[in-house]
Amino acid sequence: MTPAGWVERTDFTARSLLPFATVLLLVVASVVPWHLPGLAPVTPAFSLMAVYYWAIYRPDKLPYAATFAAGLLQDFLSGGPLGMTALVLLCVHGVVGSQRTFFHGKPFRVVWWGFSLVAPGAAAMSWVVASAYYGLLVPPLPLIVYVVLTVLLYPLLGFVFTKLHNGILARV
Repeated sequence: MTPAGWVERTDFTARSLLPFATVLLLVVASVVPWHLPGLAPVTPAFSLMAVYYWAIYRPDKLPYAATFAAGLLQDFLSGGPLGMTALVLLCVHGVVGSQRTFFHGKPFRVVWWGFSLVAPGAAAMSWVVASAYYGLLVPPLPLIVYVVLTVLLYPLLGFVFTKLHNGILARV
């Protein structure tokens, strides 16, 4: 293969890995606590936002195995129940992927509305699994703040994902 062919192939591979790379980057961002005045440290579900977006617009570039691996990494880094985030992200990927034709091509407010339904469901699933794992009811207030913060920040990350999608992934 010629050097130009290698460059083209490397470029294609790098572009194809962009959704998974953004999920991994946001997994790391998800384990960094945000300190909001008067509240316990709560971090938005950045990885959930990424999986939701890519499951709608480029599910071919974010396979279930990648989603599972990202969830396991997040559980490992956060010290939470191993497999909990992987399970939640896989469920979100599956549910959103099954509704992809509904969301694709719709205005952003419809996609955001969908996310505002998915985020509380994913948080509730995490809460149930964590409560069962620890054998006690996990306090719900951080969960509520987590969901509100996640839903409110989705437009910002959705804008970034759209720019990446239209700019870098347009030719893949």
